[in-house]
Amino acid sequence: MNYSQKISERQWNLPDKGELESRREATYIDDIIQKDHIQRRLLENLDGIRTVFDGGAGSGRFSILLAKQGCQVTHFDISQPMIDKARELAEKEGVLDRITFVKGALEDLSAYRDHEFDLVMSFDAPISYTWPNQNKVISELVRIARRKFIISVSSRLGSLPYYANPIQKNQFILDEKADDPFVQWIISNREQMISGFSFNKQVVDKLWADGLMGGEEEIAQYEQGGAPWCITYGFMPDELESILAENGVRNIRLSGPGAFGRTIPREILVKIMNDPKQKKDFLDFCYQYDSNPYVCGMGKDNLVAEGDIIIND
Repeated sequence: MNYSQKISERQWNLPDKGELESRREATYIDDIIQKDHIQRRLLENLDGIRTVFDGGAGSGRFSILLAKQGCQVTHFDISQPMIDKARELAEKEGVLDRITFVKGALEDLSAYRDHEFDLVMSFDAPISYTWPNQNKVISELVRIARRKFIISVSSRLGSLPYYANPIQKNQFILDEKADDPFVQWIISNREQMISGFSFNKQVVDKLWADGLMGGEEEIAQYEQGGAPWCITYGFMPDELESILAENGVRNIRLSGPGAFGRTIPREILVKIMNDPKQKKDFLDFCYQYDSNPYVCGMGKDNLVAEGDIIIND
């Protein structure tokens, strides 16, 4: 097992992960935008879909969505707390009988047959956390797909602005009084993050060149018993499209959820989100804007790709 898998297992198996991840759309505006985008993309692609593999399924946001649409879903995740939360939510939604929960790492999908699932999906960038095996993981996910393939990975272009904005997450806090500990940390450390910031072109150039966020520092923290954030690989749009095409995915379409939303200050975003009519109209336009291929690389966190699997019998 390499360090990326070790670090991912420890990070995502922290006891509170399932609960915190399940509340993200009630906490962060960028999560509302991103998950709304993915939900629309999924619901547009369900014709003929009966079986689904959700890789890195987390607390079940999309597993449960598709189970409610009548699909049989394999919910696959590295985190037991995430699976436990997903099971709880699935029971509450009355779809427990349509979901099979499996604990495992994306690096090993050998238990699944070629073309076993009508739809294979993986969201919120678990593929990017499998570095240096991300290309192999994509290949294996494609292998088990029969009709549709939809994933999101970390966006290299979308991540680069973070290196010039240490308070980027402040923009997307929906409720500053939320009891989420990370929200309170962001708020309390805002001024310190600004005063201690200096732009480091060498760091930005490195991410631009190799796409890698994290490495030796995270490995050292892990060895000292910590639970660092996962080593993450950021994809360029043309790179991801090429990998998918090489693995037989056809009619590839890329999008960048959050590209429009990241241009708007928090005060305006909060006002929009608190008005149901404005929120609906705004999310409609975000989906339209963020689906344009010219902005796909500037999605806030993720680069979304969808395509068809064509099997020649």
